[in-house]
Amino acid sequence: QVQLVESGGGLVQAGGSLRLSCAASTRIFSNYAMGWFRQAPGKEREFVAAIRWSGGMTDYADSVKGRFTISRDNAKNMVYLQMNSLKLEDTAIYYCAADTFAPRLLRDIKEYDYWGQGTQVTVSS
Repeated sequence: QVQLVESGGGLVQAGGSLRLSCAASTRIFSNYAMGWFRQAPGKEREFVAAIRWSGGMTDYADSVKGRFTISRDNAKNMVYLQMNSLKLEDTAIYYCAADTFAPRLLRDIKEYDYWGQGTQVTVSS
């Protein structure tokens, strides 16, 4: 069982930055992948970014590529999402997720086994 706790959300003006953090309750193993997803009101949850724990390979949704950066701290079992140049359409609840068997990075929600409770990100004009 892996418990994930997100933090770092908040209210920010368009063009600003936020850094989300995700703390795992147990060790993250090398075969894991960690992902960030988001869900805006009235919309389905969508993939944002993912990172393989071993090797650090990353993947990004086209909508955030070049603006968001996912990273990890192996020693602390932490995953981060640095969000720059935020847009109004980035407003959503952001969720951290763990895929406990990840030979490759996947964007499918169903592939992720554990989820955090989410943190709200609101971008204002």
